[in-house]
Amino acid sequence: MATDEKFAVEKTQDEWRRELSSDSYRVLREHGTERAGSSPLNDEHRAGTFRCAGCGQPLFAADTKFESGSGWPSFFKPLPGAVGTHEDHSHFMRRIEVHCSRCGGHLGHVFPDGPQPTGERYCMNGVALRFEPKS
Repeated sequence: MATDEKFAVEKTQDEWRRELSSDSYRVLREHGTERAGSSPLNDEHRAGTFRCAGCGQPLFAADTKFESGSGWPSFFKPLPGAVGTHEDHSHFMRRIEVHCSRCGGHLGHVFPDGPQPTGERYCMNGVALRFEPKS
């Protein structure tokens, strides 16, 4: 990641490569994007928690997930303190990038077109997340 920000979980790029699938590495560590509609998490509707695929930090409660029609898992609110944001000026546009506040892994972007009560759409890459069903 090209940032001076320090995170509680920091590893070398080689350590991340060994621990993550190639798709998860590309998204979390290289700011990639998975193909729309490709994530099995799009169809995940059970109670539980969506966690960072890099460090396991809880990011989103399942009851904040909604169908946005975008092709990516979308949420209207992260768990308190779970994510950080910064401006992303890549691809000739201004967007707000979302990253895990614990390991800095790139998760996706947040847009101001989500449902109430927040009006936000956290459009996340499924390979950057793992789902833990409520027991």
